[in-house]
Amino acid sequence: MPPSKRTKPDAIRRNTTMADVAKLAGVGKMTVSRLLSGSANVSKDTADRVQRAIRMLSYQPNELARSLRSVHSKTIAVILPYLYDPFFATCAHAISTVATQHGYSVLITTSDEKTEIERKQASLMLRRRIDGMIIIPAPNDDGYLRGEMFSRVHIVTLDRPAPNTRFDSIVVNNRAGAKAGIEHLIGHGHRRIAFLGLSKALFTMQARYNGYKEAMTKAGLSSESYIDCTSPESTVTSIHSLLTQSKPPTALFAGNNLTMRYLLHALNVLRIDVPGQIALVGFDDFDVADVLQPALTVVRQPVYQIGEMAANLLFERIARGEYPTKGHRVVLPLELVIRRSCGCHAHPPELPKPQQESAEGEKIEPRAGRSSGPNTDAANTTT
Repeated sequence: MPPSKRTKPDAIRRNTTMADVAKLAGVGKMTVSRLLSGSANVSKDTADRVQRAIRMLSYQPNELARSLRSVHSKTIAVILPYLYDPFFATCAHAISTVATQHGYSVLITTSDEKTEIERKQASLMLRRRIDGMIIIPAPNDDGYLRGEMFSRVHIVTLDRPAPNTRFDSIVVNNRAGAKAGIEHLIGHGHRRIAFLGLSKALFTMQARYNGYKEAMTKAGLSSESYIDCTSPESTVTSIHSLLTQSKPPTALFAGNNLTMRYLLHALNVLRIDVPGQIALVGFDDFDVADVLQPALTVVRQPVYQIGEMAANLLFERIARGEYPTKGHRVVLPLELVIRRSCGCHAHPPELPKPQQESAEGEKIEPRAGRSSGPNTDAANTTT
């Protein structure tokens, strides 16, 4: 009985190797390796033959093995405080999008704003042979990034400046942004304005509080003490205490979007009308800020651009193999988005009543008592 032909399952039982690709393409194994890693130029004809062989054999390179042999692992790490804040989540998405464009994978982890956790996570990432890191540094830096093990790592920080001057960082002008928001409230005639934020140990909260104090001092007004909002429950207590003082504030400034969420919860629990009883401005825009009632006046950060620029800067460093002794600090501008919570356009102008046409083309005024259609929010202006 003649020997049976090898079945298709038998033929594909063994994983396709780089040697198989090289044999089919009629080139050396080293040529295939160099083409895949981009470490050497080959002729278009050779490249076409290799790519054709890869497709025919459905060859999938072993990325782990390649990273062990190669200088580059094609992976970067991102360390964020947490992911439930839309600001950090949007930054991570922007970084991931840019990484994909460069053919890189992204490992994302969180520090919970604790330096010790951040240090351990950064060390673990180094063991994974990552090509670079983007970090939002936790407060109370212990200087671990200045250590020898991080001396040959490409690192970019965002939202907060780098703890080591050799690292690049992408930040915004926090002080100027908060100052603009407070000056807007002062322009409405408010003289007692309170500032609420997360931990004052955070660089961003310190800078924004300084902007608040600068605006108040410039207007000849007294600054209130920093109000630390650690949770929705503590914020309810703080706001109740604040508004039952003999001379309560007439306006509040939220230091970021998480603080704003806590603040909105507190005002709802206490049944405080905005802007009727108290005016409100926040630092950070977010998805539903313009559809809430009232729509929130905010200092808007270019969140996606922050993550995008951090990633592009990191990949520039990786491509050039640069480890500068002094990094760049990029400061992005902010935007004051005026809506209704500050008191602007609290009573929008009445819209003209809609007119209907009869079958004969005559214009007919709506009868009294009928709805003239939904109100439109003409107050969403940007300065």
